[in-house]
Formats: sequence, structure tokens, C-alpha cells
Amino acid sequence: MEQGEILLEVLRNEMVESVHAGHLFILGSDRNPILSLGDVDSPIYPRSAVKSIQASAMVRAGLKVSSKELALICASHAGSSAHLDVARSILSGSGLDESALKNTPDKPLDPIERAAWGDKAPTSLAANCSGKHAGMVATCKVNGWNLASYKSPSHPLQIAIKSEFEMLSGEAITKVGVDGCGAPLFAISLSCLASAIRNLLLSNDPVHQEVVNACRTNPVMVSGTGRLPTLLMEKIDGLFVKDGAEGVMLIGTRSGEVIVWKMSDGSQRGAMTLALASLSHLGIKVEGIEREVVLGGGEVVGEICASKLCS
Repeated sequence: MEQGEILLEVLRNEMVESVHAGHLFILGSDRNPILSLGDVDSPIYPRSAVKSIQASAMVRAGLKVSSKELALICASHAGSSAHLDVARSILSGSGLDESALKNTPDKPLDPIERAAWGDKAPTSLAANCSGKHAGMVATCKVNGWNLASYKSPSHPLQIAIKSEFEMLSGEAITKVGVDGCGAPLFAISLSCLASAIRNLLLSNDPVHQEVVNACRTNPVMVSGTGRLPTLLMEKIDGLFVKDGAEGVMLIGTRSGEVIVWKMSDGSQRGAMTLALASLSHLGIKVEGIEREVVLGGGEVVGEICASKLCS
């Protein structure tokens, strides 16, 4: 993938000190592009940004969970005790426990939660993808599928997830990788990803509506208190927000506009600035969120800005 266009500038004393390049696409609810910056047609790995599509396949395969549990299945959670309790609930509801999880063990994602975790060993339950993996093994249990091999691309669960991706995006998946948690990862372009999320948000399919509503009504489960996806969904009614590793973000409005981006350097620095600027480009103003500033000697001497979306 090419470096892309400069999406963020770090200003210190009115001089550009650093920049972050990437690729950004905004799709209208009428399927017409609103803004395209960089390369939006080459495939990327969307990482955890697409857990809602994976969750849709699980529900379609017969998984029955509460709204809060479904939101956690879609989450990259902070690792709070509340998040871990819900993950345990998903497992116990199917007669399973943490030993069924095959995702990579980790400590909590959120820095505060990680510090509180201390010297305890990483666990699969504490990892930010544990909700998704709990949903995966619970879906396997419902269907009588093999639990040990649920991460294999040839497993019935992963075939169902791939079919869900193809149905929503309208394109065949041709490149399969491995996500950080060990689950299969399907490559997709930003333009195609935006179309898939637009279709998910506006779908009349009860499966999709259940997944989207679960995330919108349980924003803390989707990420965590004070984290970007949770903050934005709490501030704007009907917003749908999910981040992914290596600088991926998607934001969908209630009316079906979709913002997606991928930062070339994989950084999430300035993500809130880019989110607010992108929403402003759609005429959506967000109050009560502090701008991302640059400090010098403990004083504000600059800021991070997204000039191409603010001009």
C-alpha cells in the first residue's frame, strides 16, 4: 500500500513538527462517495474494526446472548472487571469456561486496567478480543462444531463469517491472514469496507439490527470508559464506532453515512482529531470533547489538526 495523503499535522508553535499519512474514505448513505483521500481501493486488513460482521455471522448461526454480551463480542474491550465478567457470562451460558478460549493471552488493553493487573500473568480472558472468542466457542457449542479448531479458516464457523463478509460487501474475499488474536482476518479495501458497514447499519435483517443495536446501547462494553469509540457513541445518539489495530477506524451514522480510515504508520495518534474533523465534514458537531493538544513546558503550545477535512 502507498503511503497515502497527510491526514494529520502536529503543530508546535505554529510550525508543523510531524505528520501522519493515511487513507480515508467517506461514503454517503446513498452509496455515493463524499470524500476520498489516498488509496481507498487496495486491500487492507481491517483488524478488529469488523467484529460486528463476525458477530453477525455468529448470531445467524444460532448464537443467543444478551444485548450486553453481544456488544462485548463486537468489542476490543479495555479489560475491566465488568468486561471480564460479561465474557465469563457468554462462556458459562454455553456450559464453557476460559479453557475453551484459543485467543492469544494478554494483559488488559487499557493502560489503567493494565497497571491494576500488575504482575499477574497474561490470560486469554483479559485479552481485548476475549468477547469475540467467547462468542465463537459458544457458537460452536450451539452447532456441535469442533471447539479445538474454531480458528481454522476451513472451520464451519470461519466459513460462515467469510460468507457474511461477502454478503455485506458484495465482493469475494480472496486474501486471508491471521489477526493478532489468532483468528482468520479477511483483507478488504476501504471503499468496500465502507459499503459493507453502510449495508450493515441500514439492513432490515433482524440479525444485523440486533448486532448494531447492541453496540449502540452498550457503548462501554464495545470499548471502555473514556476510550474513543465509547466516548463518541455516548456523545452522539445513533453513532456506531469501532477501532482496529494498526490505525484502522470506522464510524457510521444513524442515517448510514460511513467514515473509514487506515493510517499508514499504524498509529492511533490523533484519532479523536480525525474523527471529529470527519464528522464535522458531514455537518455533525461534537461538544464536550477536548482537542488534542501539544505541550511545551507544561503549557499548550500547539495541537494536532486535520487540515484537509477542515478547509
